Amino acid sequence: MPRILYFSRAYSPHDHRFLQAMAENGDTVWVIHLENRSQPLEDRPLPAGVERLHWLADKVNFGYGRLPLFLAAFRSLLERVKPEVVLAGPIQSCAFLVAASGFPRLVSMSWGYDLLIDARRNRWMAAITRFTLRRSAAFVGDCETIRRLAIEYGMNSERIVTFPWGVDLHHFSPDQRKAGQGEEFVFLSTRSWEPIYGVDGIARAFSEIAPRYPHAHLILLGNGSQAGTLRKIISKAGVLERVSMPGQIGFQALPRYYRLADVYVSASHSDGTSISMLEAMACGRAVIVSDLPGNREWITPGQQGWLFPDGDWQALADIMEQAIQRRDLLEKMGQAARRLVEERADWPRNFPKLYQAMAWAINPAR
Repeated sequence: MPRILYFSRAYSPHDHRFLQAMAENGDTVWVIHLENRSQPLEDRPLPAGVERLHWLADKVNFGYGRLPLFLAAFRSLLERVKPEVVLAGPIQSCAFLVAASGFPRLVSMSWGYDLLIDARRNRWMAAITRFTLRRSAAFVGDCETIRRLAIEYGMNSERIVTFPWGVDLHHFSPDQRKAGQGEEFVFLSTRSWEPIYGVDGIARAFSEIAPRYPHAHLILLGNGSQAGTLRKIISKAGVLERVSMPGQIGFQALPRYYRLADVYVSASHSDGTSISMLEAMACGRAVIVSDLPGNREWITPGQQGWLFPDGDWQALADIMEQAIQRRDLLEKMGQAARRLVEERADWPRNFPKLYQAMAWAINPAR
């Protein structure tokens, strides 16, 4: 079994999923993070058998101006644990540090936004993206859009593994409640309240339609820097009492919220394969999502849900209204959504593909 160092920005549900699968496979796994957050994105402890290593980033904030300091610390850590392979992402931070250290057995893992947005911010970000991918022994992405961008930035097309990160189909599953058949109609958003996720657009769209549909409700899970903006939008429309903001919800409780909803909504401006979208689909819910390349790989309008032009909250409002008016379609759409994730997003079936990438890194001649 390989000795694996797993390197990411901060402990998240995605990290937990990968770490647990590798630990259950019997691998020796260490984990480090680049950010020391007071409130982790994941409330579950590290999986049994995974050891967190403490290093410089636990005490010092990373910045490119501190690159020599962080490289020295990372090389010291490599010397201490001697991993066979390093899995690292996002590309411009964690993976870049590994590439710059000279460690040859790097599997770069894209987190979607790193190639969709960060790589295009400026020349520096484009340059370190190319630097990292050209020095990666293998690359892992979650959709065809990310694969094409990785090749564009210099990744060897023959050393790319693409698979949806998928969901736990037992944890995220339908219950007896049928969408669209209750007296109330509930929209659900689970994305963080940050500009990139467009939750303000959902608030505007709901505020537009809510006065015409007194039985409509909106649940906004999460938190973030736009909390004040969201409350201002909703309060101004006079629909604050019909919007629930429960805060950040842990993994165990998430399925309950998906099942409470009639339709899942995401107005994100950037997505590869959205895990929260797949979770909603696994729970048998139709989805309304931004018309992005990653989403188009999953959603055929009228079958599993709807697409709307990115950033057009008025178009989103129109589709939300359509969903209320055609609630008779929701059960069939939800069933189609569940079938699709069963076919393509079953995590235990998809995860083993990661070992192909690690095999390329450990034995380049393969």
